[in-house]
Amino acid sequence: MSVAAHMIEARPAPPLPPKPLTASRVIGITVLGLWLLLALALVAMVVEGWDNDKFLRYGPRYLSGLWVTVSLVSISVILGAILSAPLAFARISKNRALNAIAYVYVYVFRGTPLLAQLFLIYYGLGAFRGFFETIGLWWFFREAWYCGLLALTLNTAAYQTEILRGAIQSVPRGQLEGAASLGLPRLVTFRKIILPQALIVALRPYGNEIILLIKGSAVVAIVTVFDLMGQTRYAFSRTFDYQAYLWAAIFYLAIVETMRHIWAAIEARLTRHLVR
Repeated sequence: MSVAAHMIEARPAPPLPPKPLTASRVIGITVLGLWLLLALALVAMVVEGWDNDKFLRYGPRYLSGLWVTVSLVSISVILGAILSAPLAFARISKNRALNAIAYVYVYVFRGTPLLAQLFLIYYGLGAFRGFFETIGLWWFFREAWYCGLLALTLNTAAYQTEILRGAIQSVPRGQLEGAASLGLPRLVTFRKIILPQALIVALRPYGNEIILLIKGSAVVAIVTVFDLMGQTRYAFSRTFDYQAYLWAAIFYLAIVETMRHIWAAIEARLTRHLVR
């Protein structure tokens, strides 16, 4: 029986072989370089065209529009989430009438443009002024902000309904059977077992929907809502400076990136127990 007298010294890992310069890598590097040049050109244009007078005059208007956009989207998302819950239950219900009503709602609002929905609410319902005055709701439909809120809420509720429905149906049926074998009531089963798992599945689609709603909310500027895009249109109509829209794009990009990082942190926190 032999015994090793000396341990083998640690050796560094062998170097990785160099990656070949393929056509796909050349195209990728070229596209990345073009994007970098475009970003540098935009920065140079912003620096070269900087105007303190315009900044002091329209900067507060941009901040005001930013607040309108954030508040409009936030309220729409919350109201849409509240509305989507019963609609999702109706979509998975065995009651044909409820299922059909929810299906038609989702089909219509997902299949038509948000701009058309906004026009139908703002201009279409405005034609029934006498009726709404009679029932005391004209104060709501005469304001562009409320009409924009209603359009965004109904639109995002349709998408959130399908997100929630798919998430609930993705939970394995064995979870229901296990809860039933323990004698748990159906409400407790749904609240304690099904819904937490479904919300984890729905986290990323919810984040995507919120980001799409942030960008889609710009359409309310067409019906005289002075959100971020509305204030941008106002600034451009006074200055005819294309940088007004460039700054709007920067603001929207900042909102989306902030939202993306916040949502990623929430997702990482809620799914920390899962194997990645």
